[in-house]
Amino acid sequence: MSIRVLRPGLLSSIQDLGRYGMQKHGVIVSGAMDPIALRIANILVGNEEGEAAIEITMLGPKLLFEEDSLIAICGGDLSPAVDGTAIPEWRPVYVKKDSVLSFGGVKAGCRAYVAVAGGFNLPKVMDSRSTYLRAGMGGYQGRSLLEGDVLQVRNPSYLAVRRMGRLSDKAGSNAAAYTDWVISKDVLQAYQEKPVIRAIIGGQFDWFTEESRSQFFKEEFLITPQSDRMGYRLDGPRLELSEPQELISEAVTAGTVQVPSDGNPILLMADRQTTGGYPKIAQVATVDIPVLAQVKPGEKIRFREIRLEEAQVLLRTREMEIKLLKQGVSLKD
Repeated sequence: MSIRVLRPGLLSSIQDLGRYGMQKHGVIVSGAMDPIALRIANILVGNEEGEAAIEITMLGPKLLFEEDSLIAICGGDLSPAVDGTAIPEWRPVYVKKDSVLSFGGVKAGCRAYVAVAGGFNLPKVMDSRSTYLRAGMGGYQGRSLLEGDVLQVRNPSYLAVRRMGRLSDKAGSNAAAYTDWVISKDVLQAYQEKPVIRAIIGGQFDWFTEESRSQFFKEEFLITPQSDRMGYRLDGPRLELSEPQELISEAVTAGTVQVPSDGNPILLMADRQTTGGYPKIAQVATVDIPVLAQVKPGEKIRFREIRLEEAQVLLRTREMEIKLLKQGVSLKD
């Protein structure tokens, strides 16, 4: 099975859940910006949750399916269509051989994930198929997709083959067909304009002036055009230290909010560096990373303080929801 790239889109790359265990060697994690969307897309097509998928940013690609396939598209709403007919997200979709998947305007969010039953037949680099764009490593030849690329697909699972057969019958002469059921809204991410992002105070929170500490959790911050997969540069109230201090570089992770000397925060994302030497004013709760991943440059966010224990409960609840979702999907036709 194979998929041919007719048009690459703005930035389309192969991503899974990341390259863990290598940060001690200076190798970044990378992986999907919105890991929940990727996991659910894989669940819908009968893959392992961490299987690699195509991460699409803003302007989607045009893909020719050279064999019958089962796909799922999750994440932001980028107006997907098969042979010009709109298809839904967050459910399994059968795509007939020689049909073309394309994308239109952005309706919500900014990143979507295309998972294909069987997963992409690409080599793992350091136990991951994620693309580390700056290093030219992993994914498809270490880069974003280009016109003419051909992605080979491995054999789908029994669940996927069974679902494809039923949807093939439903499709008839149409290029695509999809299930009547869809993922519950209770499980979906709250993609929205001006989201309120929950965060825990950072290790150097007390280094900042009282005014800066207050402003961080009260004022809005703009996601600037200089933002990318490595991190979001924020524009808002200038955050200042109470007195000049130096910090020895220490570990950072997704959602770490660092403040360089210019006072404008940097919110680290999937392609973050392994360590950082700027003071950390906050750490975004893991459960809200997918929400951040769908915020476009030019949009605004706010932060709300929560305690570590609350963040842990939120994450455990989310993981339980996904576990139940996986069980439910396996029982569907």
